[in-house]
Amino acid sequence: MFTGIIEEVGTVRGVVSGSKAGQIEINAVKVLQGTKIGDSIAVNGVCLTVTRLKADGFTADVMPETLRRTNLGALKSGSPVDLERAMAADGRFGGHIVSGHIDGVGTIVSMDREENAVWVKITTSPEILGLIMEKGSITIDGISLTVAKLGKNDFQVSIIPHTASETILLRKKTGDKVNLENDIVGKYVKRLLEGNKASNPYDSNGNDSKAGGESLLTMDFLAEHGFC
Repeated sequence: MFTGIIEEVGTVRGVVSGSKAGQIEINAVKVLQGTKIGDSIAVNGVCLTVTRLKADGFTADVMPETLRRTNLGALKSGSPVDLERAMAADGRFGGHIVSGHIDGVGTIVSMDREENAVWVKITTSPEILGLIMEKGSITIDGISLTVAKLGKNDFQVSIIPHTASETILLRKKTGDKVNLENDIVGKYVKRLLEGNKASNPYDSNGNDSKAGGESLLTMDFLAEHGFC
């Protein structure tokens, strides 16, 4: 688990790409402290497993599913990346719950300055937008941010100077792709509202159970568990 508070901006040293998968090697300093092979580091919000360590960097494998859902396939030698180690049990929770499992990508459509802040507008799929709420949390390239505005086809965040200096977001330009992870709480609530049958089309015997699916989250359920 991560928090979306970027610890360091690293630099891609090299990318080894196969037809569907590959490896990525990244120069870093801070995130290497206490890290060992097998540990997790979020790279632009993508949870990757460290497979090799050096004094000034690490290597991780990138599987086909990761390349399909994220912008890691566009990285090249010299690309800056946001880095965060998995949260320690005694660490401070400065952002929000981030799993490192990307839901999809968005595209930056505008970046407009307002006094000391910069408004970044991002368009994305209806599926991702459906789980975004104004003043809720969103993870963009691994950065925990608050949704300031929500439109029909896009959303906006406002970037303060500290976030700008400690992450790669404002180094990007209009048209660039960013990794997006919806708030995990919202995803669980959606699952409950859909109900077990609606979200799992087959019963334990393998029979189609789509018809008649009902939500598990009812007023009776909430009352029984002390919520109303």
